Amino acid sequence: MNSGPHEMTARLRQGGGVFVVALAVTLAGCAHRAGQATAPVAPTLTGDTAHPGMTRGWVDTKLYFGLGPADQPQKGIGEAEWRAFLDKEVTPRFPDGLSVVDVYGQWQGKNETAPERLHTKMLIILYPDTQENRGKIDAIRAAWKQKTGDQSVLRVTEPADVSF
Repeated sequence: MNSGPHEMTARLRQGGGVFVVALAVTLAGCAHRAGQATAPVAPTLTGDTAHPGMTRGWVDTKLYFGLGPADQPQKGIGEAEWRAFLDKEVTPRFPDGLSVVDVYGQWQGKNETAPERLHTKMLIILYPDTQENRGKIDAIRAAWKQKTGDQSVLRVTEPADVSF
């Protein structure tokens, strides 16, 4: 049954009291739940800049490093060489922590007929958004391109609310 807006309005007027009460109860429940969901949670680690209770001006950066052909793991950068790069280029710049995720990546150049499939590492770093820290990210990317001859290291940076 398709009811037009005028027919719906007439039905609401006929049984309006029950509808208004039901609507008010429903909305009150939603407001209560929404308030609970957004209430701040006390941080479990505090007391230093690496573990702020609440943050403003932090970002989440993901960097994608191609290690070599996905279907030929013997070619390209191995795990030991990757960890050596982390130890030399990344950890000294961001000693407070980071995450690394193994991912499969692919891309296809403009003049290519098939995509290049790559074994890839995704590096995730959360940090205060300062010019100094952005410079550190750029230095990591430049070091990788110099080491491997790759044309690029994909960077995705988004604002982040962080609490520990």
